[in-house]
Amino acid sequence: MEAIRWKDGVLSLLDQTRLPAEERWLDYTDYREVAGAIRTMVVRGAPAIGVTAAYAMVLAAREGADRADFAAFMAGARDALAASRPTAVNLFWALDRMARCWEKAGADVLRLEQEALAIHREDVEMNRAMGAFGAAVVPPGARILTHCNAGALATGGYGTALGVIRAAHAQGKVSMVYADETRPLLQGARLTAYELAADRIPVTLICDDMAGALMAQGKVDLVVVGCDRMASNGDFANKIGTYSLAVLARHHGIPFYTALPSSTIDLSLPDGSGIPVEQRGAEEVRRFAGTATGPEGIPVWNPSFDVTPHQLLTGIITERGVLYPPFPQSLKEGPSKT
Repeated sequence: MEAIRWKDGVLSLLDQTRLPAEERWLDYTDYREVAGAIRTMVVRGAPAIGVTAAYAMVLAAREGADRADFAAFMAGARDALAASRPTAVNLFWALDRMARCWEKAGADVLRLEQEALAIHREDVEMNRAMGAFGAAVVPPGARILTHCNAGALATGGYGTALGVIRAAHAQGKVSMVYADETRPLLQGARLTAYELAADRIPVTLICDDMAGALMAQGKVDLVVVGCDRMASNGDFANKIGTYSLAVLARHHGIPFYTALPSSTIDLSLPDGSGIPVEQRGAEEVRRFAGTATGPEGIPVWNPSFDVTPHQLLTGIITERGVLYPPFPQSLKEGPSKT
């Protein structure tokens, strides 16, 4: 399964706002429209946003290659893309990597295209490595709970949290995956359940507020979620509702993991208090699919993410291995060799 394609100078994105009812691909040749696609969540998920932004910079280079002010034009394109969504650090990581490329290569569009393709390819490779490491912590017959969507649709392909689940399922370890619906935009219901069903991985959809009852009945062995940005101490931002799951998992003695590529780790932040949390529009909560779900004009608080303290984490699954506490040390030094 894939959500991002690049061919002959055209970026194609699977419109995730239409899933699962309609599989519609949209083509882009203008970086400004790509920024809009990121902002409106046609494409979403931290790694996927980074890959998409890299290709958008190639589109900008194609447009501005003959301009005398090429560097300034590219810097403006970078700023426009950076402003599309504030929380996912992969966006800024990919833009910085592309900036280093054009600073060296100038208006060499082919060189920039090769860099974007490399970012895409490396993301898939990291996800598969992450899946292999993560599968090792999954017990036989596991019943796994996940939140939002951290699968092929949220990455360059394969997935982070769902990559772990895919790898564990291939080893015959997964008896059931419980997918939170993930309010207010239902990424778990529309995307995660869609991905898992398509891959014939057993999945049961639950409402967000059912997770605690499910845990209390002893039906969850492991929680695995994705990550949009992690501070140097292991505090991390993920889709709103993740923090609640972490608290519930701790109360019920259930291992709680996050899976992420190293590009999602922001070592410039000492802790999660510095992670910017995107606030989205009120209509996402007051309405759904054109139908009113709340009184017109009522105030709405709609953060897209919350920050989970590192103390609630059992481990951090990366493409280099699984990290364990103390996280400030393991994030700096990498997985233990013992």
